[in-house]
Amino acid sequence: MAVIHHTTLTPSKLELLTSWLPARPWYRPGRGPDLKRAGGFRLDDPAGEVGIDFMVVTDVAGDRPVSYHVPLTYRGAPLEGAEHALIGTAQHGVLGRRWVYDGTHDPILVAQLAALFRGDAKPQHQSRSDTPDPTVTRSFTGDPAWGPILSSSTDDGPHGTDIVVRTAADGGHGERLAMRVNRVLRPGAEDSADARGHIVAGWRQPDDTEARGVFAVVRDV
Repeated sequence: MAVIHHTTLTPSKLELLTSWLPARPWYRPGRGPDLKRAGGFRLDDPAGEVGIDFMVVTDVAGDRPVSYHVPLTYRGAPLEGAEHALIGTAQHGVLGRRWVYDGTHDPILVAQLAALFRGDAKPQHQSRSDTPDPTVTRSFTGDPAWGPILSSSTDDGPHGTDIVVRTAADGGHGERLAMRVNRVLRPGAEDSADARGHIVAGWRQPDDTEARGVFAVVRDV
């Protein structure tokens, strides 16, 4: 289980995201961003090396607040070939220098997101060590035995991020699946009749009420 260190991070996650977010194709332009932390959850890296954080931030600068889903990974060294996905570096009060990435481009996060859909990974509380988060729910229909991910490609669009993976199943027969990471969160269920699985989680809105919505879906390609 990942250990959550209650210490400083300089610059902070919100400071890093304030600079990075406006250039994303799914960002809703406004007077901001003026970001507030709104929730999320974590997954564990089986090797214990990479931090995996499915973070929600809300931009409260405009007339209508917008909540963004930003999966992040934290590494103790640069990820080779992922310069385009680097959000920035920060100094951690315990772990030292950390490289912070858009996690949808990080193979560790991609593998664990697939494991979460399959039911092989357990969502963890965002700010407490060794504490599962039962409020995060997942569903999957059909055979979940995807096998290991052989390759993946990531594409950012105006509505979210699509991660297409090619998997190896038992017996050597692989398949291609698309995991859509919703970037702009909306309360309630989405119309996704063709989806094979959903991940649903909660976040806190600016008026301090709780909202729940679909963080990610998976479909056949």
